Amino acid sequence: MSDKTSSSATDGERVSPSPEFRKQATVKSMAEYKRLYAESVTNPEKFWNAQAKELLQWRKPWKKTLEWKEPQAKWFVGGKLNVCENCVDRHLGTPRENKAALIFEGEPGDQQTLTYKQLHVEVCKFANVLESLGVKKGDRIAIYMPMTCEAVVAMLASARIGAVHTVIFGGFSSESIKDRVNDCQAKIVVTADGGWRRGSVVPLKQNVNKAVTGCPTVTNVVVVKRIGNRVSMKPGRDVWYHTLMHDASHKHTAKAFDAESPLFILYTSGSTGKPKGVLHTSGGYLMHTTITSKYVFDLKESDTYWCTADIGWITGHSYVTYGILSNGATNVIYEGAPNFPDVDRFWDIVERHRVTIFYTAPTAIRAFMKWGDKHIKKHDLSSLRLLGSVGEPINPEAWKWYHKTIGGGRCPIVDTWWQTETGGIMITTLPGAAYSKPGSAGLPFFGVVPKVFDDDGNEVRKGKNGKLVLTSPWPGMLRGLYGDKKRYKETYWSEYKGVYFCGDGCKQDKDGYFWIVGRIDDVLNVSGHRIGTAEVESALVGHSGVAEAAVVGRPDELKGSAVVCFVTLKEGVRQSDAVRTELRNHVGEVIGAVAKPDEIRFAQALPKTRSGKIMRRLLKDIAAGKEIHQDTTTLEDIKVVKQLQEQG
Repeated sequence: MSDKTSSSATDGERVSPSPEFRKQATVKSMAEYKRLYAESVTNPEKFWNAQAKELLQWRKPWKKTLEWKEPQAKWFVGGKLNVCENCVDRHLGTPRENKAALIFEGEPGDQQTLTYKQLHVEVCKFANVLESLGVKKGDRIAIYMPMTCEAVVAMLASARIGAVHTVIFGGFSSESIKDRVNDCQAKIVVTADGGWRRGSVVPLKQNVNKAVTGCPTVTNVVVVKRIGNRVSMKPGRDVWYHTLMHDASHKHTAKAFDAESPLFILYTSGSTGKPKGVLHTSGGYLMHTTITSKYVFDLKESDTYWCTADIGWITGHSYVTYGILSNGATNVIYEGAPNFPDVDRFWDIVERHRVTIFYTAPTAIRAFMKWGDKHIKKHDLSSLRLLGSVGEPINPEAWKWYHKTIGGGRCPIVDTWWQTETGGIMITTLPGAAYSKPGSAGLPFFGVVPKVFDDDGNEVRKGKNGKLVLTSPWPGMLRGLYGDKKRYKETYWSEYKGVYFCGDGCKQDKDGYFWIVGRIDDVLNVSGHRIGTAEVESALVGHSGVAEAAVVGRPDELKGSAVVCFVTLKEGVRQSDAVRTELRNHVGEVIGAVAKPDEIRFAQALPKTRSGKIMRRLLKDIAAGKEIHQDTTTLEDIKVVKQLQEQG
């Protein structure tokens, strides 16, 4: 591949890293990338064997690098390590021990810095707290927290003692907490009295109180005092974090655990109403997040890194906690909203903390564009040297604005495609090696072998749309869906024989660059959050006034997808704006504010086939205001479509 700029509209324009950036980069040329990539796919076991020895600290060497019996992989078989030890302890006794590990900024403006040495103390103390509460290896811990240092400490302490954590996004409702806690049978819930969001208190403890009344496995709720507001504490069950930590020893010996020992369960929306508990294990996952953090973000000892993701999502696991701390980097975490108290809050943080690497979502980037450049020009962003994008495909216009306005035209952008299920970054452009194409995810990372298939499982020609699949195992891959082996196989391994089905539409251009064109299934990407349409439908029909509901996505310039609901009310319930508001709030209460519908359309009936199946593809076109060109011969009543079009 050459670095010459192309004028081809189908391939996209090319933006190369500057000579200055390339000179200091970990991978400095396309030739070097090609050599490393070839090594990783022609002899993956040799490649990952060498990388694991170099990048991680092991207590016991492995006997076999990979054991693969589709769809189950085992990496570093027989090897033992401690994930927390790799992220914290191994930096002690080195110059990193007095380096800032976490720089926390709360929405009200309060700040806290923990060096690696201080982080070690906090993690050891909380590990002792968990053990004093009876937590043992394999027990599950639910974490429902604001973005604070204590949230990261809880994750690391869980990993340290071999417990399995499930982090629940702080925007989810009590019903969503209950579903997740019960599914994994969590023993402990770690939460806070509240969190800050746009100047208001998020009632985290109140939500937990409501949830755990229906969670028989929960023995204790540990509560961090973040806000200082009065909350209801149940004697014998609820305990204050600060009280427990005051009495805890700061000494704790980390045990070694098998490389395939479970590390965490993270629930993600599926095309059925029940969220999927994605299970990740220790050695392979840490290997993947550590190596991708090193190469994709081109980490240096002098960097101050900031990923704006919440730890409730996989990005917060992989690229706020595990991959970044394993590399010994300085990590900024921020509690609040990007537009509070004003729309320049992010740039104020970048300027004050001299952030060098900034990783955020296209949704946020489009919001920054909408708010205007004047808010950005007030701040000195000259410390930035690398930008990243994550969560959904970034449109070329937003990419170019990000590059020019935030990066000053000098910062490479790493657009990253990956999933909760993949554990870490799979497709991107290594910033010093390859040119970027605005709108393209880029090239495969080491060891990743993606292909684009048609419906029959044949690889499509370059430039043609198809379905993205992964044809070889990788270290960070999920090990299954918690408690549901059948669903794991049906969801990821049944579309095509022997390959992992990603669920994304994709095309690959003549230069080998991958272009992600969006989800194939009925999971919507709303502001970087995956929302299952079935979950929203389930919430709507759970309302006493709703007879039937169908939920689809509509393309949205800012959010990626807008949630559009077609609702048939029960007889005697009148259509009104008040009912619309009530239904929106009901969905927010059942699932969480992120799932609140953008639009609710009342329908006398929904378009169905004669067998009773709702034709959602028609509703998608109606929601988007498109002309209907699809075959409607199987419809039970064609008049339903015309009525919905007229209402729109």
